[in-house]
Amino acid sequence: MSKKAIILLSGGLDSITVLALARQQNFLCYALSFNYGQRHNAELTAAKQIAHDYQVLAHKIIDLDLASIGGSALTDEHIAVPNTPQQGIPVTYVPARNTIFLSLALGWAEVLQAQNIFIGVNAVDYSGYPDCRPEFINAFQSLANVATKASTEGQLIKIHTPLIKLTKAEIIQKGIALGINYQQTISCYSADKDGYACGTCDACRLRKAGFEQASVDDPTRYQSKNS
Repeated sequence: MSKKAIILLSGGLDSITVLALARQQNFLCYALSFNYGQRHNAELTAAKQIAHDYQVLAHKIIDLDLASIGGSALTDEHIAVPNTPQQGIPVTYVPARNTIFLSLALGWAEVLQAQNIFIGVNAVDYSGYPDCRPEFINAFQSLANVATKASTEGQLIKIHTPLIKLTKAEIIQKGIALGINYQQTISCYSADKDGYACGTCDACRLRKAGFEQASVDDPTRYQSKNS
């Protein structure tokens, strides 16, 4: 199997950990990020720096207009990002986002003749998104291997989800062991233009709790009201 791999790189804590793990396993890494109409571009700035620091072979940023369909607090300015825990699937869920991202990664993988795609989905400490569950990954894996010219010629593509069964604390501990600098990552749903986190959204709460449970100092840069 080819050692080329597409890494879905958001600029957040999970995606940098996945990139570091792929590098540790000697994959030839190509990073893929998306400018999909999210509330801020600070995470893309972080993704660019991470891709540079990890010397990926190429970093592609694809423009998508998911804001045009809305339906999420991350892409629709008329829906507020909640600062308290939500019941059920929260309004920060972006409809079909991981399906779209993985589909484009699948296309690039076929062009590059890469047989591996890495994504940092997590089914333990997460916000309840349906496209972060093993059932979704298994279904997309089946799709991937009937959907491409490469697969019909026997070049099967594997979806790697090394974090899917880990807690946020376990992810952080694994990353620290790999020498990751988490200060350069952005997980916040409401980060300001300079990348400072709000400290109150779902993503910030999960991240804060992860560092606390991992007994690791939280390096996140918070907005002054939360400093």
